[in-house]
Amino acid sequence: MQTEPKAEQLPLPLTGIRVLDLGHVFQGPYATFLMAMAGAEVIKIEPPRGDMSRNRGRDGDYPFRALNGNKQGVMLNLKTPRGRELLLELARDADVLVENFAPGVMPRLGLGSDVLLKANPRLIYASASGFGSTGPYADKLALDLTIQAMSGMMSTTGEKGGRPLKAGVPVADFMSGATLYGAIVTALFERERTGKGRALEVSMLESLFATLLPSAGHVYASKTVPKRTGNRHVADSYVPFDTFEASDGWVAIVAATDEHWLNLTEAMGRPDLAEDQHLRKLAGRIERIEDLTDQIAKWAAAHTRDEVAALCQKHHVPSAPLRHVDEVLADAHLHERGFLTKHETANGTVALPNSPIRYAGSDLRALTPPPTLGEHTDEVLTRFCKVTPDELANLRRDGVI
Repeated sequence: MQTEPKAEQLPLPLTGIRVLDLGHVFQGPYATFLMAMAGAEVIKIEPPRGDMSRNRGRDGDYPFRALNGNKQGVMLNLKTPRGRELLLELARDADVLVENFAPGVMPRLGLGSDVLLKANPRLIYASASGFGSTGPYADKLALDLTIQAMSGMMSTTGEKGGRPLKAGVPVADFMSGATLYGAIVTALFERERTGKGRALEVSMLESLFATLLPSAGHVYASKTVPKRTGNRHVADSYVPFDTFEASDGWVAIVAATDEHWLNLTEAMGRPDLAEDQHLRKLAGRIERIEDLTDQIAKWAAAHTRDEVAALCQKHHVPSAPLRHVDEVLADAHLHERGFLTKHETANGTVALPNSPIRYAGSDLRALTPPPTLGEHTDEVLTRFCKVTPDELANLRRDGVI
């Protein structure tokens, strides 16, 4: 039996782009991971102690593995004059430099954007921080939790009448990391037209603002500050819009349209609700939200979460079971698409993520393990800085590498 010839693979869109990755923890490394998986050559430059996410206690090294595969690893002490000279030399032929230190760190080292762009006018110098490099908050310390608090996100999250809660995952880190990636590739596109690089910055606080749009609309439209509503919609623009406890877990159900509501009544086997003219429009459902929530809750409790989700899907109602992290890691859909792949580590088999971005005509880039601390130092400095073996030995002796 003759098989179809495989279509010729296109090069990934960032093939030929060289990135110096000074990022640490999540924000910067996520942006550079997306670049690596788009074909860029990413050189991860770490201080002698290494990226602090190499081992984060109960997290282990999984976050580091997930964000730093397909990168080369260089250990470089930027607190030494020769270390700074070597970074400047690497930057002369690089396309992008990414850092997410506190504002002022790189300029104090003599490695600010003005210095590096003078050495390489085609460089994209990408900086990320909590609040940006200007303004009253520029010097504030920033972590994901504090950004969620400052952004207004926490004020909208939590049960009605309860305490404000953070999101259970570091959304500020990763939303700003994705924004940083978008900013970098936009600047690279501009460089294709102008031939010139530029400095750019992204702040965590500003990256989160888009999540407030429904709440901000509520402020302007109703002249009131939205209160915490648990899993309900902040302005009750959809009813139901909530999670319900099934016999073996939880399930999310949304009626985004009046048609969804009628479909839900069919899924529930409740023609009486469908015939109630008052409930056929959102305004009527808002008036009776507590009663409807109780009735849907009783129906859900009589079924498993998968049964509820299946009935909703059958009747075209947006719904999904709430899954635990271990279930997501084993998700057949994500594995079949190649987003998650299994890898052997010293701690056993883990499922690591690829990039969420797909490029037509190019397969997803296969994941390679993250570098050990300084694994490619000699190779990179020899290749790009013409450092000799004798000098490598001296640099190692002097604590530069």
